[in-house]
Amino acid sequence: MKNNQPTKYIFVTGGVLSSLGKGIAAASIATLLKQSGLKVSMLKVDPYINIDPGTMSPLEHGEVFVTDDGGESDLDLGHYERFLDVTLSSCNNFTTGKVYQAVIERERRGEYDGKTIQVIPHIVNEIKDRIKKAGEGQDVLLVEIGGTVGDIEGLPFLEAIRELRSELGWINSMFIHLTLIPYLKAAGELKTKPTQHSVGELRRIGISPDMLICRSEHPLPTELKDKLAYFCGVKRDSVMEALDAKTIYKVPLNFLNQNILKPISKSLDLGELKPNMSKWKKLVKSVIAPKDEITIAFVGKYINLKESYKSLTESFIHVGANLNTKVTLNWVDSEEIEKNGAKRYLKNSDGILVAGGFGSRGTKGKIKAIKYARVNKVPFLGICLGMQLALIEFAQNVLKLPDANSIEFDKNCKNPIIYLIDEFIDSSGEQQIRTHKSPLGGTLRLGSYECNVKKNTHLRKAYKSAKISERHRHRYEANPKYRELFEKNDIVISGESHGLVDAIELKNHPWFLGVQFHPEFTSHLTSPNKTILHFVKNSIKNR
Repeated sequence: MKNNQPTKYIFVTGGVLSSLGKGIAAASIATLLKQSGLKVSMLKVDPYINIDPGTMSPLEHGEVFVTDDGGESDLDLGHYERFLDVTLSSCNNFTTGKVYQAVIERERRGEYDGKTIQVIPHIVNEIKDRIKKAGEGQDVLLVEIGGTVGDIEGLPFLEAIRELRSELGWINSMFIHLTLIPYLKAAGELKTKPTQHSVGELRRIGISPDMLICRSEHPLPTELKDKLAYFCGVKRDSVMEALDAKTIYKVPLNFLNQNILKPISKSLDLGELKPNMSKWKKLVKSVIAPKDEITIAFVGKYINLKESYKSLTESFIHVGANLNTKVTLNWVDSEEIEKNGAKRYLKNSDGILVAGGFGSRGTKGKIKAIKYARVNKVPFLGICLGMQLALIEFAQNVLKLPDANSIEFDKNCKNPIIYLIDEFIDSSGEQQIRTHKSPLGGTLRLGSYECNVKKNTHLRKAYKSAKISERHRHRYEANPKYRELFEKNDIVISGESHGLVDAIELKNHPWFLGVQFHPEFTSHLTSPNKTILHFVKNSIKNR
């Protein structure tokens, strides 16, 4: 891009219904632009009133993604990072709750000079300021507007991007609308009317899309694309189809095959764009048609809602693509293990993963799974709660402390292997205080922390570094009171952060690792996380 050009903005909206894949579509376009040599970033704005999704149930909102700086964000930010191979921050996601909170705090400080605070201009201006801040220093910023056109809560955001187009100029901004083209089986036809109504709703509030991306289960005939272009007021080469793909990572290639960058470049004056997608194509080929296969038992308690483990499941796709191996996940409900034992569910798996989570439900089943992995020498990875339960399992069954537990589950347990520290240093270096009475939101150890890695350990072999940095999301820690006892009995503390235990391993076991951090948050298609990569490699080796 030419020097000193202002940031270009692409606003992505969605219509007809939710879950059409705005995040994947936006991330795919961003990937093509980045691979064309542009500096690209992304922003997700969510119309819900929660400050962030941190206290929301996985059943409500799926996974909570954690940024390097400790922001609890929408899971679409995970897609952005995984596609772009970048590190985003809490500035790349905001909600209605954050916007209103900022405006109200400013009003309380008297910064509005006694004016009446209204949605227009005050709320809308706050939204615009946050969008422009996220675009600073970028060639292109893609902004995904959460929700669906027509939602009441989304109106201030749509008004904000409508005003921004006037402020930025047409050559510096673009509207892309993602919508549904349903197939009516009884009529044997693809129907355009929902898209026409959705575009009409956008136009009613002053936004005319420059491009349509049409989600469909069937290819769109030429005459249907012509009809959409004519009735929706977009150019013919700006009607794109987004068919179901074998993997989400093929979507950028599908868009590229439709020449999507040509109308985008023309609209934003970006010049000729030639993305280098050779490595991406190779990895996608490995995802779709791998040469090898391995089975990992995924032990969790939210397995009926796999979106709650989105980053983790995607990380296995990244590792598999880079190893040319399909990682098949054997989903195991930890509560079923509680009822029927571990062997029945785990005996045919090459590795065992015990995932994170909050609360006591299903923990007894996870402990049984960990014991099975320890006793039967099956490669094991425990993440966050998985590491904590590995210590509890060892204390109960090896150290013979039957009342060993976490105070998260039993505040009065005699041997609190996992406890709640009153003071800790957060990711920005500030001291934080937390107790049982602290609010749930904002009292976690959140974000990226530096971890010192011990020599001659699995963790050191995986990263080949004495210091690593990974992201956390938890309230409870391993109790240092029991450290000496663990280390005398074949537990190795392989990772530490500010004196806190970040990783444990087991001697005399092929591969047994528990990590307090969430390695999945830093896994990308083109650079898989090293903890998970090493786990899968050793599961292949020891199968």
